[in-house]
Amino acid sequence: MPLDPSYVGRTYPPPAPYQVGREKIREFAAAIGATDPAYHDPEAARALGYPDVIAPPTFPVVITVAAGQRVIDDPGLGLDYSRVVHGDQRFVYRRPVVAGDELVCTSEIEEITSRGGHDFLTTRTEVTTADGEAVVTVWSKLVVRGVPGQEGGQERADAGR
Repeated sequence: MPLDPSYVGRTYPPPAPYQVGREKIREFAAAIGATDPAYHDPEAARALGYPDVIAPPTFPVVITVAAGQRVIDDPGLGLDYSRVVHGDQRFVYRRPVVAGDELVCTSEIEEITSRGGHDFLTTRTEVTTADGEAVVTVWSKLVVRGVPGQEGGQERADAGR
């Protein structure tokens, strides 16, 4: 079932605010091999003018998961998550995420397109503080792989054999 293009522009209410913890930042940084002292040491971050450790640039993926899940779980959209692969991720920052931030994520479906039997879903998530200060905008593109036999899907299935 293809994605419903009428969902473009639909905004989803934010989940509960996310409290950014110092240890979560440190754990994430360690998991991705990010060694910058500002990700681990509060004094190093303070020397750069921040009140606590800052998060690596891809950390907002952690924060936006719950907001993205609201889009994925919307039954009317027609998304079969078993056919999804991650296509792209972009971040545009106003300032770094800092330990102690309380962040709110509001997601919107920005684009739905179809090419070669696959659907492409782009969401934009605005991450702000609980007080409304813009922190980062996160775009995510999901590719919903086509079903073999539908709009070129069989050719793709055969090509992989």
